[in-house]
Amino acid sequence: MSYFLGIDAGGSHCRARLVDAAGTVLGSGEGGPANAAIGIDALRAVLADTMAQAVAQAGLAAEQRPGVRIGMGIAGIRRPGISDALSATDFGMGPVAFASDAEIAHLGAHGGGDGAILILGTGSVALLRIDGQAVMIGGYGFLVSDEGSGAALGLGAMRHALRALDGRAQGSGFSDAVSARFGHDTAQAVAWMARATPRDYGALAPLVMDHAEAGDPIARSIVEDAAGHVERFVDTIAARGWHAVRWSAGWPRAWCHGCGCGR
Repeated sequence: MSYFLGIDAGGSHCRARLVDAAGTVLGSGEGGPANAAIGIDALRAVLADTMAQAVAQAGLAAEQRPGVRIGMGIAGIRRPGISDALSATDFGMGPVAFASDAEIAHLGAHGGGDGAILILGTGSVALLRIDGQAVMIGGYGFLVSDEGSGAALGLGAMRHALRALDGRAQGSGFSDAVSARFGHDTAQAVAWMARATPRDYGALAPLVMDHAEAGDPIARSIVEDAAGHVERFVDTIAARGWHAVRWSAGWPRAWCHGCGCGR
């Protein structure tokens, strides 16, 4: 019997689902960040653990595992060397196909056909397929890309909190809530930033949204700036000929104002 194991590995979570040939879910697994930025050894470890959870839950015996076909969608797999290193890894099961997280999202949305998707999670990326040819927009990684993402919202929050502590910006309940996580101490904040991942910055995004909804002007400006980047994503997609975009966002779609995408 054939089995199929799908992996969605992103900046905050890694998820696995094992199904049989009829599509019945037999097992699942979940792990932490599993994008290419964490390094190949750490990435292998998260992938292996997440897959092991799904296989164990399904109760597959050792002799059944070579019959498991694996498909992995991994954020940042376009980085040089990542795909080659993973291809050389023995995961103890059947053949493995690798793609980016955007490619598997596009496959789920459009079933392999032409169309466009926009992902707004820890990071951000758009993928279009036009006459069978894939075109990627953004997705170059934090800090130079990921506009409109949860990590970008968190970065904006940190910048404002540090400026408020310096006296370069007016303090508020919003800046206090952010800096309180570091004891209102810039040295602690700098130490945190030295080791912070996009997921860590993304964890601040709900705080930004809460204060924006409550009317804090700085929090609103951070969210509105992110919404502007989302609009530019959609405008760029539309300029390529796609006017209906399937997208997934970690923050309220109401903030994406005026883009005209209707979603």
